[in-house]
Amino acid sequence: MFAGSELERYVRVLQAVGAVALYPWSSRSFSPAELDALLPFAAAHPWAGRYDWTARHSRWTFEVVRPSVALRFNSTFPYGWNDGALWAGRGITTAVQAGFAARYGPLSLTVAPVAFRSENTGFTLLPNGESGRLAYADGLYAQNIDLPQRFGDRPYEMLDPGQSTLRVDTWGVAVGVSTANQFWGPAVDFPFVLGDNAAGFPHAFLGTAHPISLWGVRLHGRLVWGRLEQSAYSPETGAGGRRFMAGFLGIATVRWVPGLELGLSRFAHSLWRAGGPTLNDLLRAVGSRYGANQVNLTNDNQLASAFFRWVLPRRGVEVYGEYGREDYNQNLRDLLEEPDHIGGYSYMFGFRKVVWRPGRRLISARIELQHAPAAVTPEGRERPPVYIHSGEPAQGHTLRGQLLGSAGGLGGGATTVALDMYHPRGRWTVELTRILRQDFGDFPRSGQANPQARDIQHAVGVEGLFFRGRYDVNVGLTGVYELNRNLRGDAFNLNAQVGIRANVTR
Repeated sequence: MFAGSELERYVRVLQAVGAVALYPWSSRSFSPAELDALLPFAAAHPWAGRYDWTARHSRWTFEVVRPSVALRFNSTFPYGWNDGALWAGRGITTAVQAGFAARYGPLSLTVAPVAFRSENTGFTLLPNGESGRLAYADGLYAQNIDLPQRFGDRPYEMLDPGQSTLRVDTWGVAVGVSTANQFWGPAVDFPFVLGDNAAGFPHAFLGTAHPISLWGVRLHGRLVWGRLEQSAYSPETGAGGRRFMAGFLGIATVRWVPGLELGLSRFAHSLWRAGGPTLNDLLRAVGSRYGANQVNLTNDNQLASAFFRWVLPRRGVEVYGEYGREDYNQNLRDLLEEPDHIGGYSYMFGFRKVVWRPGRRLISARIELQHAPAAVTPEGRERPPVYIHSGEPAQGHTLRGQLLGSAGGLGGGATTVALDMYHPRGRWTVELTRILRQDFGDFPRSGQANPQARDIQHAVGVEGLFFRGRYDVNVGLTGVYELNRNLRGDAFNLNAQVGIRANVTR
């Protein structure tokens, strides 16, 4: 049950109606022991007869990661987000995944690589004034972020380690190495710091294996250290394009308020040192950088967020939110005078209502919105977009040319409104999405209104999951109408996808 996967989303819906035990959802992916604690204890949920929901209490287990193949098609321009390592360009994109999971006592190993190939057929780019490889870079911030509009002029393909993890969970401590995606915070679609909009990256982690009780409060968290890479179209030339990341994620639940979780996260980028990370690098996510910042010696890019999630199972309600910042103010005085100076900010809010008819259907109505404006402060000082850093490193908050956080963060915001209906033979979803891709408005400085300054995608999609024998078949069709694409005329894209996953244990 990988972070952001179909099964994880389903179990989260079950938790909202009390069919799964209350447990923090803001630190994912889950360990095998955590998954044992998240199995449904109600026998009448819609997918009860489809999968094996029994806990793995034996000392030794071995399972096959359900192999899958997926095809995606975009008629006019690239479209797709929260799809991990995959980049769905124009034309047909093919992806396959397979692997295994083994467990021996507290030791567990998952190997689940993914391979994909995108036809990457040509389409019109937004001219960015660059030449050579950087002509494919971002249209507005080619020198500040590794976010290419197109990955060259040939088919783009990759083999990625995917959701692979080796870990030990014992005596309340979790330690391991992984390339799996991580979800930090409560978001479903638009996490500020980390989600599955890009691939997972190689990292080591140390933290709690489960929430630890401490005077009426339960604490859960982890420290993470990893290596980030860039695409071939990045503006950064230092350290061979590699970065070191240090991160911290902490969550607290209160005994007297069941279902409420509060959390903080921090994520720091820095160029990879020739001799490897130092102790100061390892502690960067839990230390102060104000002293170095005051004398302009900072050489990193940091993000931080605060979030909450509250589940009310008796009412079938889940509400959550997150506030995030990119970079920090120059000093305490600057923070008090103008909190929005230097760092871009983002806030996200989500709400879900679930209606459960035991033995038949689960109906989930959800909305999630993110607002991440880039603007000029009242004092006339620029505030860059989130995920952009003006100094080193210049890749922004990305991995191999894709945003590590929200797909709508750089442009300025995104909204999803969706209705999911789970039934014994699968799932139906209708979803409306709005993503602000680019905002080039300059009215505060120029005094001139530009009717094409905002590039906005509006999408309407219908998706079905069908259980057929040992196969799960996923089919989706989405119409995307983009206003002022590339700050010019409107465009329409048809996105179609079909995927098949084999249930090899049935």
